[in-house]
Amino acid sequence: MVMAMANAFSWILATEGIPQRISDFMLSTSSNPYLLLFFLNILLLFVGCFLEGLAAMIIVVPILLPLVEQIGIHPLHFGVIVVVNLMIGLITPPLGLCLFVVCSVAKVDFIQIVREIFPFLMVEIFVLFLITYFPWICLTIPRLFGYN
Repeated sequence: MVMAMANAFSWILATEGIPQRISDFMLSTSSNPYLLLFFLNILLLFVGCFLEGLAAMIIVVPILLPLVEQIGIHPLHFGVIVVVNLMIGLITPPLGLCLFVVCSVAKVDFIQIVREIFPFLMVEIFVLFLITYFPWICLTIPRLFGYN
């Protein structure tokens, strides 16, 4: 049901031209690709806190892909950034969906889980920074196999 609604919502957004409007707005704020990638990371982390990963991808990627292509970011690099952001969003308080699952399965208090996961979250954000601003990290192996 979630996937069906996400597909329908994505179609509505596309037919109304929302992706182009968002691209135009973001490009009007700055044309610096590094600054735009920073804003995209913040947006994707926020979305990842509230939505399930696949539904978030179906809704967000068609909106952001034209923008990413306009600023010259490789689509594979963007895909890795999206997946890592949404994965981090699943364990980011206050609404990380996986945190609530862990609390119920482990029968542990939410605050205790947040305290324990915080160091891992910081490392994951650092890795996200590396992946975002040093694209060769995630593009080296595909390029070795001939993907350009």
